[in-house]
Amino acid sequence: MNIHISGPIISDSEQQIYDYFNIPATSPGVINKQLETAKKTKTSKLTVLINSGGGSVFSASEIYTALKSYAGEVTVQIVGLAASAASVIAMAGRRVEMSPTAQLMIHNASVSVQGDYRTMNHTSEFLQNINKSIINAYTAKTGLNETKLKAMMDKETWMSAQKAKELGFIDAIMFEQEIAAVASFDMPLLTNGVLPQAVIDKMRQELAQNSNQIETNNRAIPPQNRDMQLLKAHEKQIGNTAPQSSSYTKEEGEHAIQVAKAMKVLSGKGIKFDNLSPEQIMQTYWMVEAFTKHQ
Repeated sequence: MNIHISGPIISDSEQQIYDYFNIPATSPGVINKQLETAKKTKTSKLTVLINSGGGSVFSASEIYTALKSYAGEVTVQIVGLAASAASVIAMAGRRVEMSPTAQLMIHNASVSVQGDYRTMNHTSEFLQNINKSIINAYTAKTGLNETKLKAMMDKETWMSAQKAKELGFIDAIMFEQEIAAVASFDMPLLTNGVLPQAVIDKMRQELAQNSNQIETNNRAIPPQNRDMQLLKAHEKQIGNTAPQSSSYTKEEGEHAIQVAKAMKVLSGKGIKFDNLSPEQIMQTYWMVEAFTKHQ
């Protein structure tokens, strides 16, 4: 059974937002569900495929612990990138393999804070403790001492497959005798691959508000033939022609205009909406607007 760890490592409470925008992300809840399925089906071997730039240290710790606790054989394959918190998860494998085109990166934990010297001193102590916890995972796999690993984390160390094997972070290089192709992806709207916290908070508010608004729109517009009514109403409004039919209301026409404007904005951003209902188009539009305001 394969388990994929891709995109940023996030908390369970943020998974819905990433899923809404079809952005790859991995939370402990997603992994735990897959492990439960593996247990129920009595799967003896798991292959964990990692391509992640990292994220939440605490979520990574939970995933690491869950994989280490699995009764079966767990093989980790770093197929693209295992950086930061994702490198901690990679250490959970009984056997760790790495593509010759992949990269492994370790560095110190970081956090954004503000306050006086007491806050900064406390934060420094907190981060050093987090680093020690991370080092525990690396030491268990590599056998390297704390001094060596701390120095590597202090300078942010990137490792090729050959270097990672030499230092004991991995056990083998995948298909060493073959020539592999490398692929990359770019998500310019993300900050280090992770949605800004302000965006996540705003989206949660918008989702709650939008559910109420959609419910109101559903009552105003009959569910049958709604799409056709919206198109007809929009057509009349564009032509500045008085409605000739009572098959739709003024509210339906106004809603059609809103949907048409939203479609134009989404189309300009390269977002496809062919299979979305008018309500889903509006919800997507509201969420994209909330997202872009924070960029």
